[in-house]
Amino acid sequence: MSASNTFDFTNPSTFILLGIPGLEVAHVWISIPFCTMYVIVILGNFTILFIVKRDPSLHEPMYYFLCMLAVTDLVLSTSTLPKILAIFWFNSRKIDFSACFSQLYFIHCFSAIESGIFGVMAFDRYVAICHPLRHSTILTNRMVVKIGLAVVLRGSMLALPFPFLVRQWPYCRTNIIPHTHCEHMYVVKLACADTRVSSYYGLFVLFCEIGLDVFFIVVSYTQILRAIFSLSTKDARLKTFGTCSSHLCVILAFYMPTLFSSLTTRFGHNLPRHFHVFIGNVYLLVPPMLNPIIYGARAKPIRDRLLQLFSHKGTKIFLWCSRFETYVHADLAGDMVLGRLP
Repeated sequence: MSASNTFDFTNPSTFILLGIPGLEVAHVWISIPFCTMYVIVILGNFTILFIVKRDPSLHEPMYYFLCMLAVTDLVLSTSTLPKILAIFWFNSRKIDFSACFSQLYFIHCFSAIESGIFGVMAFDRYVAICHPLRHSTILTNRMVVKIGLAVVLRGSMLALPFPFLVRQWPYCRTNIIPHTHCEHMYVVKLACADTRVSSYYGLFVLFCEIGLDVFFIVVSYTQILRAIFSLSTKDARLKTFGTCSSHLCVILAFYMPTLFSSLTTRFGHNLPRHFHVFIGNVYLLVPPMLNPIIYGARAKPIRDRLLQLFSHKGTKIFLWCSRFETYVHADLAGDMVLGRLP
């Protein structure tokens, strides 16, 4: 490679996102489920935030953490989906050098925050089931704020080295990223330098983000299961376990594709490239879509408030239509009396 070409890519002004390599012809069709999922993410998570804010009875630690999860999902999906849809619909593949690294930071930052929130929610369930009388004294509003700030600070600090490490590498090969977004390892592979530091740090963050949080979740739910099986009746065991089932579902929906995507990116070299890209999008899109659906279906207080909201709106619409119909009939009757109608 000539010196001039090397210089051109040492500090590229833009990267080129290919989308899903090999499936460019089907981008428009693939955009339909992607767009549908994004609409569900927006509507579902804003609904959760609206219901919790409006109902004072839901101002409890569990629902505060659920609101944190909703905000995290909104930021995580919005950091990638608009650009992905622009690629699919308008073939807008260019992304600014700094914007690419910003996107990379937001993905890792809010993925770490979401993982931390799941760990905190597991602790909340542990205290609520194993120490119900002390729940309100342990998880006070002040403690919830401290825990939330700690989770956000941890995610922000863990993700901070990613853009700085990636920015320092010289990019003398190409500026084409065969992905729908600026995925860390795909950007690192473009550099023409020894990038083992970035790779090792990525594994370290994976251990801190998934390994420690999953360990904490497993310990919490081990204690929860011990408490559940110690209950005297089967109905009590099922009812208590039902309060944790929604949390377990969202945990599996987040950690399984996240772990699978991280490992296949590093070690699954024999897998088709479009498969890597699909899995890389699954853990960014599916959990933010499923979280409000699962909690809306399983969390009875939220489901009841949502039904009340829709029934109240439906009643208001019905009353407005009835009142409008009454006015119409009254006008027609007046016209008939005045002889304006036959």
